[in-house]
Amino acid sequence: MLASWNGTLSTDRSKGIATDGAALDHPGLPWPIAIRHHPRARRMRLRLDPDNRRLLLTCPPRSSRKAAIDWAVDQRPWVESELAKLPPGNPFAPGEHIPLEGVEVLLERLPGQSRIVHHDDGNRLVCGGPPDGFGQRIEAWLKRRARDLLSAETAEIARRAGVTVRGVSIGDASSRWGSCSESGAIRYNWRLILAPPDVRRWVVAHEVAHRVHMNHGAAFKALEAALFDGDVDSARSALRLVGPRLKRVGRGL
Repeated sequence: MLASWNGTLSTDRSKGIATDGAALDHPGLPWPIAIRHHPRARRMRLRLDPDNRRLLLTCPPRSSRKAAIDWAVDQRPWVESELAKLPPGNPFAPGEHIPLEGVEVLLERLPGQSRIVHHDDGNRLVCGGPPDGFGQRIEAWLKRRARDLLSAETAEIARRAGVTVRGVSIGDASSRWGSCSESGAIRYNWRLILAPPDVRRWVVAHEVAHRVHMNHGAAFKALEAALFDGDVDSARSALRLVGPRLKRVGRGL
């Protein structure tokens, strides 16, 4: 849902207010707020961005930023109501369970043991070291595993497609699981390491297929299906189903 208001705001280019993407901490709001002036906006709209733990405020192009902030602060009851509806987070903390390649694993800290993270046969991710930094160690391990596995699978599927890939990198985009540039660089969301293997491999096949067809036409879909060698619709549906959970992993909402 959105909070919106179509009243008139006077022009006031106040200094010190974050705008157009930069998030500002404000004592009257539970999350930082980012303001975007949109040329076609006719009213103010406020929404939650759970993936980045911020509020997004869209305003008409000549809106007063100070008045916009004041209006957003007035919406605090609505913001808190929406926050209460969000599902709980899934932090990287001892005792928590997270998915790893579609299988639930227990996060466990072993005092006095090595800081190196291990995935044991009992579906546990374990490491030692001090409590501070436990989450960072787990996340770093997951990202390395994601980069290594996605790089290997991309190389394998690219060979089958007869194409080259300029490079493979990982990130944490809020709206994309993968992307392929015209130059041949492929970027994945590291959270794919949390998803079932067939879901991950479908995303790889999808992005490698873009090395041949930079569109989603019939030829692209045929190549995607051939490279995946599975049920594309089922994999896509599975990702839509598990995606919201994957995006909560490592977050403390």
